[in-house]
Amino acid sequence: MGEDDEILAANAAYYRAFAGGDFAAMSRIWAPDQVSCVHPGWPVLVGRAAVLESWQGILGNLGPERIVFHEATAMVAGDEGRVLCIEVIGTVAFAASNWFRRIDGIWRMIHHHASPIALQVDDDAPEPRSRRLN
Repeated sequence: MGEDDEILAANAAYYRAFAGGDFAAMSRIWAPDQVSCVHPGWPVLVGRAAVLESWQGILGNLGPERIVFHEATAMVAGDEGRVLCIEVIGTVAFAASNWFRRIDGIWRMIHHHASPIALQVDDDAPEPRSRRLN
């Protein structure tokens, strides 16, 4: 498995934990320190305790919306890398950047940022209809 495949697998594990409301799995994905997170509409969260507290609240209150991701692109440089993708929650699309650091051979998340984007998503097909707005 190449570096891109490994970081893409870590990204997929993040979305499985998110979609499944699995706080234990989400906790394992995040690095032990130097982490940050920007949820849509939230202030910047810094530190593992603040980030995991936010996820505990989010995962404990998941609605029936489906959570998926598309168009994942990996960018790796040494022991750090990021995955850029479109995440879809229900019918709302977000541009997401997920940053990882390889710690003891395992890709661990160090930053997540999601921002709403103007893409139309149907309930029946959670794949965004268009990649470009103009």
